[in-house]
Amino acid sequence: MAFKILLTDYEFEHLQYEEDVFKESGLDIDFIKAQCKTEEEVIELAKEVDAILNQYAPVSRRVIGSLENTKIISRYGVGVNTIDLDAAKEKGITVANVPDYGMEEVSNHALALLLSWARKVTLLNNEVKKGNWDFKACVPIHRFNEQTVGVLGFGRIPRRFVEKVKPLGFKMAAYDPFVSAEDMAAVGVQKMNLEEIISEADYLSVHVPLIDDTFHLINEERLKQMKRNAVIINTARGPIIDEKALAEALEKGIIAGAALDVTEDEPVSIDSPLLKMDNVIITPHSAWYSEEAMIELRQKAAKNIVQVLSGEKTPYALT
Repeated sequence: MAFKILLTDYEFEHLQYEEDVFKESGLDIDFIKAQCKTEEEVIELAKEVDAILNQYAPVSRRVIGSLENTKIISRYGVGVNTIDLDAAKEKGITVANVPDYGMEEVSNHALALLLSWARKVTLLNNEVKKGNWDFKACVPIHRFNEQTVGVLGFGRIPRRFVEKVKPLGFKMAAYDPFVSAEDMAAVGVQKMNLEEIISEADYLSVHVPLIDDTFHLINEERLKQMKRNAVIINTARGPIIDEKALAEALEKGIIAGAALDVTEDEPVSIDSPLLKMDNVIITPHSAWYSEEAMIELRQKAAKNIVQVLSGEKTPYALT
């Protein structure tokens, strides 16, 4: 009997990479492709499947409770906030992600946003196109070695980001309760607590996962603790920042700017005040993307499933 694999949803033009992985596995596989948006749609299709491949569709406790045969849920990406991990663990279902596929791309994108702000490239470009040929449009700009870049989180991506930023001369600091000061010091980074890094960073780059403890981690109170010249860079998840509080802080000059690859709701609403602000750069959740990263992501997400259905363990298992 064929293994049934449900792809809950996808935004790719084709599924050749996934199909090639399944074909090369030698397993008899029935690959069911869907475009689910609701719990009900997932429940209807997933009840008897052996594995789930997931992009954005909700795999909630209710969905997991309805599963009868599922052995693994594999998600395209690093974050697994679409999946109820506790419910899966209680039911003995493996949940796996692909934590290393976009490490270069996301760290590069965060670096690009940092440099665009530090040298005010986007602002100056916009001013020139308006007919304003005057360097004073970007005043003030400061030397990198006079400024501190702080990172929230110190996993794979922020560590790579630090490796790329540090040679530019910035002072480096990080907040991560699970990483020791000695570990950070070994790569030239000062460990700070959350309050310290919020108040001392000139550029604050967000790299923590979205979990209950990090939802609105950057809120109205913490924004008020930041330097007036501070800029927030977010290539992680939108809801880590309270977007309403951020817009108000930017409007009132409480902080200087923001560079966001992610927003609370995606796509960002055309009515969002952030879109009307010259001190905000927004890209469309594209930090992860390169052709190579996209292929790696899709192949590894499919391989997670093949390994578990073959009775093996995937190195990317979270439960």
